[in-house]
Amino acid sequence: MPIHQTAYFVVRDDALEICQNAIRDFVDYVRENEPDTLLYSSLQGKEHPTHFLHYFIFRDDQARELHAGSAAVNHFTSVLYPNLIAPVDFTEYNLFASTE
Repeated sequence: MPIHQTAYFVVRDDALEICQNAIRDFVDYVRENEPDTLLYSSLQGKEHPTHFLHYFIFRDDQARELHAGSAAVNHFTSVLYPNLIAPVDFTEYNLFASTE
């Protein structure tokens, strides 16, 4: 069963460009290397551009574990985490309704 999850975080104003570049590189990596990560989207706040919501769907637990244990995640978090104003808020969801 697919796993739906979000990650909400806010980056420091002075680190916005660094974090945007890290996010782009990371999403590119996921797209090219994780076929069982069915979706990985990064949404940036329109009124508050330092606010981000990442929405991802993993095919199953194995796909999530592969993702979480990757060197790419370690590199991404090594850039992102020092530039956050608070820890990332991860939330898992059950699909309730969809247009698909």
